[in-house]
Amino acid sequence: MKHQTVFLFLTRFAVILMGGLFFTVPANAAEKPNIIVIMADDLGYGDVGCYGAKPKNLKTPHIDKLAAGGIRFTSGYCSASTCTPTRFSFLTGKYAFRQAGTGIAPPNGPAVIKPGPETLPSLLKKAGYKTAVIGKWHLGLGGPGGPDWNGELKPGPREIGFDYNFLLPTTNDRVPQVYVENHRVKNLDPKDPLWVGTKKPSPDHPTGKTHRHTLKMDWSHGHNSTIHNGISRIGFYTGGHKARFRDEDLADEWVKQSNKWIEANKDNPFFLFFSSHDLHVPRIPHERFRGTSALSYRGDVIVQLDWCVGELVKTLDRLKLSKNTMIVFCSDNGPVGDDGYKDEALEKMGDHSPNGPFSGGKYSVLEGGTRTPFITYWPGKIKPAVSDEMVCTIDLAASFAALAGVKLPKASVPDSFNLLDALLGKKGAKGRDHLVQQDNGKWGNYGYRAGRWKLQRHDSKRKRNVVVTNKLANQAAPQFALFDLSKDIREKKNVADQHPEVFSRMKKELQGIIDAGRSRP
Repeated sequence: MKHQTVFLFLTRFAVILMGGLFFTVPANAAEKPNIIVIMADDLGYGDVGCYGAKPKNLKTPHIDKLAAGGIRFTSGYCSASTCTPTRFSFLTGKYAFRQAGTGIAPPNGPAVIKPGPETLPSLLKKAGYKTAVIGKWHLGLGGPGGPDWNGELKPGPREIGFDYNFLLPTTNDRVPQVYVENHRVKNLDPKDPLWVGTKKPSPDHPTGKTHRHTLKMDWSHGHNSTIHNGISRIGFYTGGHKARFRDEDLADEWVKQSNKWIEANKDNPFFLFFSSHDLHVPRIPHERFRGTSALSYRGDVIVQLDWCVGELVKTLDRLKLSKNTMIVFCSDNGPVGDDGYKDEALEKMGDHSPNGPFSGGKYSVLEGGTRTPFITYWPGKIKPAVSDEMVCTIDLAASFAALAGVKLPKASVPDSFNLLDALLGKKGAKGRDHLVQQDNGKWGNYGYRAGRWKLQRHDSKRKRNVVVTNKLANQAAPQFALFDLSKDIREKKNVADQHPEVFSRMKKELQGIIDAGRSRP
């Protein structure tokens, strides 16, 4: 009887202990939500409905639904007005101007982010996350000599913290038009090796210049080298025919591969970087989206992007993951009209204002170049709101590390601020008090916002102040100018003479941040 009592006691204790363990697992899992960052490409502040897109036939219901159920930031930024430096800063938490070679990556460019320092995905891996990037990469592949297209493409995403990648290796107006899965070009036939170069491989090689009459989309400037799928690109390539994709299928492929990966990792906390190619040129929407916006292909790919957002949310709902998944929707830079192809973006723009109330766009350090749609969404955790707090894609590294409970080494993500409370909409939470904006880096231009004040620093003495063209017939500009954004959101009136103390302080602060090598406290 005595032994039986002891046995019952031990049995009950074991059940209680196991029960405690059982209930501990979901509690820990709940503290580490899934994270999806959806980054659009060249999407402007005014390009979606929830940010005031005017055309009745430009509908973005899925993006608008995120905004209606989450936080729509009116001062949400990317850190640069072109793709490679923004993506670099997003993943490293470091301003791109701090590292040479972070401008728009060429087709054969080596890996821009070197293995070693902590990155956003490597920090989340420390917390037990599965990590993936699916979509546009444009951060280079391979060692100093560039990518070995017929061998292993490393270092790349997997060497800086991603468990899985399915990529467009550069950007689609640059060669080659192939997918990269992990370290290899997908479906590459060894008997038909892929060659990528900067010079014409043979005198009879078809290009956008020699065979312009064959193109299904004509070029306006610069995009006139190798032809694939009736479109000429930047750079040259041959071979790899079985590996080549059709432009029209890119968005479908990103959704397909993302849904497949989410399903395979639904039992773990995961981080997915969904890196869309929409709205970047060449804008070639799938046939089912053509004519859906009446704003040319540029409008049609906004509708296509919105569909992608809806499909991802639908998958989360189906797998019952929505309530434990935080979504951030953003863009890598502001908008552009003619970016190298004749796709009627300008002719059919009408009264649509892609950059919303701001001046400037892609390539510019004016507000329209880096202030973009920025939405956080997490059902049950984030309450619907509109926030004027300043947040930036560069801050997602430190903020997600805080969300996952990872301590940041002092040297890591040196310009990324922990703005988690602001991203979650907690009462009284503050965003950034300052932000440095940059262009591609090539021209050496900066914007520096601190509260209501905005300093423009144009070392090139020229500024891009238009969305509708990418031509270099820009406006002349003084090296320094000061603007009061509370009264002059379009940055039209230089008030440096009226506020000399502010002007002097802002110039010193900007240079100090540049010289310091870091800005994170």
